[in-house]
Amino acid sequence: MKRFFKVIFFCFLALFVLCGCKKNKNSKKTVEIEDILPKEAGQTAHKWFYFLADGFAQIDKPRNAPFSGSIPYTEALRISAANNAAGSNGPFGNKAFALVNRLGVLCFEGDTISIAKDVAIFSERTAGNMVFIDDEVVFSVYKSAFFNDTIDSELYKKNPLEHLFLIHFDDTSKISYPLLNCANLTSENDSEVTDFFWDGTNWFCSLKRMAGPDGRTAFSYIKFHPMGQLLSVSPVSAGDALAIQSSDVNEFRNAMSVRDYSKAPERIKKMLAGFADTVPFIIEVKSAGGSSPRIYENLPQGTFEQELNAKAIISQSWSAALFEDGTLFLEGALPGKHILRGGKAVAVRLPKLDKGYVYSDFVISGTVLYAAWEETDFYKINRSGFLSVDLDSTLYSRIR
Repeated sequence: MKRFFKVIFFCFLALFVLCGCKKNKNSKKTVEIEDILPKEAGQTAHKWFYFLADGFAQIDKPRNAPFSGSIPYTEALRISAANNAAGSNGPFGNKAFALVNRLGVLCFEGDTISIAKDVAIFSERTAGNMVFIDDEVVFSVYKSAFFNDTIDSELYKKNPLEHLFLIHFDDTSKISYPLLNCANLTSENDSEVTDFFWDGTNWFCSLKRMAGPDGRTAFSYIKFHPMGQLLSVSPVSAGDALAIQSSDVNEFRNAMSVRDYSKAPERIKKMLAGFADTVPFIIEVKSAGGSSPRIYENLPQGTFEQELNAKAIISQSWSAALFEDGTLFLEGALPGKHILRGGKAVAVRLPKLDKGYVYSDFVISGTVLYAAWEETDFYKINRSGFLSVDLDSTLYSRIR
């Protein structure tokens, strides 16, 4: 009998705690989110695109894009990085760019979309880590030892010039040029720079050496800074152009570390005020035309919800953040437009994706939003593409 009453007591206590938690959660400040594309807007205000082996094409809905197989994210056709340039490049405002893994560079100029393909650089490598040097696009490439069989080729192993690292995309010529390869950073053969962080001065790099005869894979870490203009070097001329120092895993992890959301830029915290009180998320914050993004983690006290992934861009006249469920925050003024709601943040919802799909990144060029979408399956990608939304005819026509 004692045991029975003890069970009843603890059940009552648990119910009391849960009710109390629910009450506290509901008492927190909430954010009103508007639908950016009401049904009457039709398909004229937004367009869906999916990736082909040689480009992209329009589709009515993401789920209707052809299924080409479930592929590890390092090898899949997908937008792997995106950001805005800093400067105003014309009547449409900032240009914007996105890396399409295994394909090339997407260029956005207002409502004009083009793609600069490069088979030699992209077809057998994983591309990512977009940054800007003097408002010029720079990114990295490598080969994955887990999913890329071409890394075992003897011709590849024996040719140090093939182990590319940093690439410069020249927007004028629409050509991608190698700046550095792994041999410029280490004397160890069969190495790949699998990741880096650039803080605006120093480049922190993680190098992975392929398994040797003993079957072991070795990791090493270096940091470097160019002695002159990095955009002017090449893998052949870079030997004396870099000041290289040995580093270690702790210094690399510190540079790459996820920081508490309280340390995020004030413009981001102000824009997400209220929303950040209730929702756990991890957000990657980029500066338009800037160096490597910083990642911040928001964990409200007492929350047990799964974290949402988000990307944010801070530009000169506007800031925006896009969450994987399609929630978009925007503050400031887009090129040629008035300041939204007197400087207060606007929260809207992009078209809802089917289960298993997420929004993964975004840019804004002029008054057009481009949002990457993916159908994910753990570490694999089934389908991918991007959405374009005319913010002038949707957001600005409805919100003052």
